Amino acid sequence: MSTDTPTIEPVIGIIGGSGLYEIDGLTDKEWRTVETPWGAPSDQLLFGRLAGVRCVFLPRHGRGHPIPPSRLNYRANIDALKRSGVTDILSLSAVGSLKEELPPGHFVIVDQFIDRSFAREKSFFDTGCVAHVSVADPVCPRIGDVAQTQGEALGLAIVRGGTYLVMEGPQFSTKAESALYRQWGCSVIGMTNMPEAKLAREAEICYATVAMVTDYDCWHPDHDSVTVDAVVKVMSANAANAKALVKAMIPELGKTRGLCPAGCDRALEYALITAPDARDPALLEKLDAVAGRVLRR
Repeated sequence: MSTDTPTIEPVIGIIGGSGLYEIDGLTDKEWRTVETPWGAPSDQLLFGRLAGVRCVFLPRHGRGHPIPPSRLNYRANIDALKRSGVTDILSLSAVGSLKEELPPGHFVIVDQFIDRSFAREKSFFDTGCVAHVSVADPVCPRIGDVAQTQGEALGLAIVRGGTYLVMEGPQFSTKAESALYRQWGCSVIGMTNMPEAKLAREAEICYATVAMVTDYDCWHPDHDSVTVDAVVKVMSANAANAKALVKAMIPELGKTRGLCPAGCDRALEYALITAPDARDPALLEKLDAVAGRVLRR
């Protein structure tokens, strides 16, 4: 690596979805309260090291799962991770399958989203500082590569590529909705990865999703419609596999690297459109962590 190429010592953020409320193998563990200008994140953040790599874990719904999808403070969660030095986020999420070939127990390394959520704050930027980032390719392929390599090495039923339909919830789908999303070619359905992925891009954090299939939603004629009971049974096995996958991925993701080849860490480079003299100082102050790189120039 040439001397004029920036070198990054990665800090790996893990967002644990339903059934995943801790990470095995962390040393120097400490739960810390991280304050943000967007309010409180879902829980304290667990700081530690795995194989010597700095890690920060956030249980998306809080320990004990007290927060429903529509009430998650997505902005505070991403800001807290950015404020904690996180450079890469591995998002783990329980999902329903919309395809016969993705039965419960399979993992999907998502590469696209369709965002059907509607009751959530979806951007850090607002009146007084407008920005438009590209989410054409909403996940970091470098993290996806590591997930695929390590998942296959572990012998997991893991598939590379698939579209995640994000619904608002908290109810599960109707059969008509499930049939529609299947017609759209979606692979899995869940309630949480948007606006999480969009906000990670605004915060210039590399982000990828490993979706853990727990059920067939309600479309499959040979399977009962999804219930919490059924989901919880599959989640236990999925959680064990997810912890093994995280443990295998962290040493690879934690290697010293240069800038992200996909440009995730430079997403704001040409995104700000509000003229400097028209920007709201109060909003700029809130953006200190997520956009400080471009605002301080």
